[in-house]
Amino acid sequence: MMLLVVGATGTLGRQVVRRALDEGYPVRCLVRSFRRASFLREWGAELVLGDLCEPETLPPAFEGVTAVIDAATARATDSLSVRQVDWEGQVALIQAAKLAGVERFIFFSILDAEKYPDVPLMEIKHCTEQFLAESGLSYTVLRTAGFMQGLIGQYAIPILEKQAVWVTGETSPIAYIDTQDLAKFAVRALKVPETANRTFPVVGSRPWGAYEIIRLCERLSGQESKVSRMPLELLRAARKIARFFQWGWNQADRLAFTEVLATGKPLTAPMDETYQVFGIDPKELTTLEGYMQEYFSLIMKKLKEAEYEKEKAKEKAMKRKMKRSPFKKVEEPKP
Repeated sequence: MMLLVVGATGTLGRQVVRRALDEGYPVRCLVRSFRRASFLREWGAELVLGDLCEPETLPPAFEGVTAVIDAATARATDSLSVRQVDWEGQVALIQAAKLAGVERFIFFSILDAEKYPDVPLMEIKHCTEQFLAESGLSYTVLRTAGFMQGLIGQYAIPILEKQAVWVTGETSPIAYIDTQDLAKFAVRALKVPETANRTFPVVGSRPWGAYEIIRLCERLSGQESKVSRMPLELLRAARKIARFFQWGWNQADRLAFTEVLATGKPLTAPMDETYQVFGIDPKELTTLEGYMQEYFSLIMKKLKEAEYEKEKAKEKAMKRKMKRSPFKKVEEPKP
């Protein structure tokens, strides 16, 4: 089975590639730049140039491909909009997969996407799910809530650097999942027939609120946080301003996601059926506490090593300075 991974350089996509290679699948990656994706080639994946927003570049990527795992999504810093990448690009990809006779198509979506038609990314994900279901392809949709990897920049690093941690009032608790675990479900779907033409929630063991995560980071780092509350109305105003400028459209669409978080409703789902169908033991998955503990253990060790090296360098500098001292011992005159 030749597997095509789309969005392979992203946080989730690279974990899909790593997992698939480890399980022995031949992997091809659709990439926009060989330079940025060179690490995938070093892992053992084949690279092919292509762009979701340029449909004419897609057919060569599908030569000999029997399955697709699609992890592509627009980044907030992209010049292209969410609509261009996550809707128009996805439609082009699904159509190309259909023409190529692909046997399986795995797609990542967002939990409860259908409940938020006013949030662009949620609405687009929901529409893509429907388009995929009606395409005639054998598909599996995996709906997730949030990645643990994103919590490092949001909470851990600011606390370590004694900077402000921004929260939006009483935000919705989220059942975050490690991208390595999500990749495990995606690759497993390829060989479990019962996952065909179905949608599954794939989330963490329990939802975590912002203040719970902050307290966890404080305990693991031994440092107090500086929490700053961001009024929801201010974020809404920032979104409206960003919509006035083309370069701000992606940021505006991402800011709209705060409307989901501001509801206070937990973003989670029961996982019993998912575990059973995929044949995965929940004990195999990473907990948020375990993930953060591993991160802080590693980073604190590195900080101690850096401090030790800094002290050694300081001692060496002092010794060199003493050797070069102009105050030499004066010999007493001989009688």
